[in-house]
Amino acid sequence: MKAIVISESMYGNTAAVGDAIAASLRERGLDVRAGSTTAVDPAETSDAELLVIGGPTHAHGMSRAATRRTAVEDEKNTYADASVTPGLRGWMDALPPGAGRLAAAFDTRIDKPVLLTGSAAKGIARRLEHGGFTLVVGRESFFVSGDNRLLEGELDHAARWAREVADAARPAAVAR
Repeated sequence: MKAIVISESMYGNTAAVGDAIAASLRERGLDVRAGSTTAVDPAETSDAELLVIGGPTHAHGMSRAATRRTAVEDEKNTYADASVTPGLRGWMDALPPGAGRLAAAFDTRIDKPVLLTGSAAKGIARRLEHGGFTLVVGRESFFVSGDNRLLEGELDHAARWAREVADAARPAAVAR
């Protein structure tokens, strides 16, 4: 099964989670390509049977141009490959129709109740479903500290979640 893992990342956390997801999917025997919104054109996803998309939670949802700019200009941000443009919203708007293809959504967010932080994964999942994709598992959040560092164990959490995605995608792909 061909899978593509896409991430938008400002501080490197979402990219690290995306890489852990991609590695775990490969361990499950999937043919995986992973990259950022700046590295993979949406048209390149047209032959993927599984699309896994993640982004950071900014201002209760998916990032916007202003929140991406703020993150890039943050003097504490040492991540050199920040996904400034295209943002995940615009990137997803250009996706080919899902036509029932399989998908999963994730985000990174501060480790507080979702009522307080919001969730980019919620918006990602909604856009995927509206685009004709079938979600194989529920959306997932991976946690960062207040100073934008992944919490201990979150990369292992990402690998476990990716195994769930792979295990759910196989029978769903056969049923299609």
